[in-house]
Amino acid sequence: MPGPQVVPVQGDEALPQTVDVVVIGGGIIGASAALELAERGISVALCEKGGIGQEQSSRNWGWVRISQRDPREVPLAAEAIRIWSGLDKRVRRDTGYRQCGIVFQSQSDRDEASNERWPDELRQYQLASQMIGQREFSELYPGLKLDVRSALHTAADGRAEPQKAAPAIAEAAREAGAHILTRCAVRGVETAGGRISGVVTERGPIACSSVLLAGGSWSSLFSRSLGVDLPQLKIVNTVIRTTPIEGGPEETLFAKDFAFRRRQDGGYTVASPSDNIADIVPDSFRYGLKFIPALKAEWHAMKLRLGPRFIEEAGWMKGWRLDEESPFERIRVMDPTPVPKLTDHALAKLKAAYPVFARARIAQRWAGLIDVTPDAVPVISPVDKVPGFFIATGFSGHGFGIGPGAGRLAADLVSGATPCVDPTAFRLSRFFDGSRIELGTL
Repeated sequence: MPGPQVVPVQGDEALPQTVDVVVIGGGIIGASAALELAERGISVALCEKGGIGQEQSSRNWGWVRISQRDPREVPLAAEAIRIWSGLDKRVRRDTGYRQCGIVFQSQSDRDEASNERWPDELRQYQLASQMIGQREFSELYPGLKLDVRSALHTAADGRAEPQKAAPAIAEAAREAGAHILTRCAVRGVETAGGRISGVVTERGPIACSSVLLAGGSWSSLFSRSLGVDLPQLKIVNTVIRTTPIEGGPEETLFAKDFAFRRRQDGGYTVASPSDNIADIVPDSFRYGLKFIPALKAEWHAMKLRLGPRFIEEAGWMKGWRLDEESPFERIRVMDPTPVPKLTDHALAKLKAAYPVFARARIAQRWAGLIDVTPDAVPVISPVDKVPGFFIATGFSGHGFGIGPGAGRLAADLVSGATPCVDPTAFRLSRFFDGSRIELGTL
């Protein structure tokens, strides 16, 4: 069965001749930025090569968390949670968001030390978080047979429905005045006087003074067409959706052998917390040195694979003209093949440990491509080399929960408003200016 069933968004038929900003990419980051810009009276066109939210924005775990993030992301995650709490009312649609709490089991002395710092860290944001022991853990997950030394329980964390969120935000952006263009790939940008003057789409040109690239795993390829180096690789993650389970837990859990969260339909999204595939592609060699620290730290969670994607992506290296079909048109939706063994093991462990899941059946499984930077922290930044060009990408598996906050920060940078949080940590130049690259949380 193909990827998850995303709430459909019908794109506009007419292509605008001119706007202030073109947003490339209709995932949750691009949709959130488009909504922010439109609500500020800035004319914006969101261009998506396929359908709204059909790639990683609908294929992720659906977690909305501030706990266990890289410290550089925490202020932005706090901003995102504030936005999520009022988002359904704002967009007048259901995103499935609720604050259900997330628990991270301590699996070692190092985990426990990491977990213990979070209650104090989050107190400044007035967000509830505490360490719990076996008794409290068992109250949250009655019947779960795990020997728990301790765990971090952050009640302020939550969940939302990935198949609903980006479409809901995009529809609200359209109601606020944005043009929403689906099956409308941007082939490239045009410049005049050394800065952005427009984009060329497969349906024709759009004049603009600014472009925001929120293209997820496609961002590095697009940036390269402008002569902009964006170190980014892709990781394949497989997810299971179960049938509804009566009496299942509300709180999301990250344990040693499995991770799960409740869905609106009563089923659960289940995944392995540590099994991912890194395909070897030409960019693996282009950016390999920058990713060595990440590879060393996460070697236990990565499985390298050489397959047909290498040949496919090698074909993209030659580039393309703006009057010819681009790779973005040839692959409307990246729909990687799921790897059953990576999730079957997690589900088997879950069933063995938690009787309430014993009768869980797999309703669907899918895979998605996580766009990763060398330090696992996103790029939300202007590009000095191309005035008027901005990037919001590389969310390294954190993009869904942080999406509304990232969209707001990107809109601030594009519009020249005071940034909602300090954007310094997210600058693109950190990979090239001699800064020490410190690995965040993958």
